[in-house]
Amino acid sequence: MNKFDERKKNFEKKFQIDQELKFKVEARRNKYLGEWASSLLGKTDEEKKMYIQEIIKADMKEAGSEDVFRKIKEDFNTASITMEDSEIKDQMEKALLRAKEEFK
Repeated sequence: MNKFDERKKNFEKKFQIDQELKFKVEARRNKYLGEWASSLLGKTDEEKKMYIQEIIKADMKEAGSEDVFRKIKEDFNTASITMEDSEIKDQMEKALLRAKEEFK
């Protein structure tokens, strides 16, 4: 194998590792978001576990985190919880930072 092929293989491996880490961080962020939102929604421990799974599944619908934001916003509206978009996005950012810290 020549140097170029070796280098290409190393870049591909690094990309794969980076994508796996990104997925794990986002899943952990979604867990923290689910915990936060479920506490505001007054969910029981069992409902909380199911809600966290709903948040994780919502993140699989499209690229980015807007699908998670919409899910939480919709759930708050359904439960008549008034919350500014910026407050939800702040919680999303805090959860992301917390998740990143855990994977350092």
